[in-house]
Amino acid sequence: MSDKIPGHLKYTKDHEWAYVEGKIATIGVTHHAQDALGEVVFVELPAKGKNLKRGDTFGVVESIKAVSDLYSPLSGKVLETNTSLTDEPGITNQDPYNKAWMVKIELQDSSELSGLLSADDYKKLVESL
Repeated sequence: MSDKIPGHLKYTKDHEWAYVEGKIATIGVTHHAQDALGEVVFVELPAKGKNLKRGDTFGVVESIKAVSDLYSPLSGKVLETNTSLTDEPGITNQDPYNKAWMVKIELQDSSELSGLLSADDYKKLVESL
């Protein structure tokens, strides 16, 4: 399970992850989320420049089972989106923590990081589901 919940990331109860370097946060969905969704067939991401508040819906992931909103774990401005997911949404299933990152944002308030779960806390959450 530990390889499916990398220790260097922060997590949300909604199954998004965030990796923060300085003022830039890279955000995606967790292995648990993609596993629960099944085969991802469509990903919709926000426009570059969009301002997100923590908890805002920033996109949609559609699978053969369901459509799920994506929620921003942090507030900030979208600097970049992973356009390869538009052409190859299945990357989300294959590599959710690396190739399938979804957006990079410029953090607005780094104190929001304290509201995210550690890998250990996220593991406990997933195990309780």
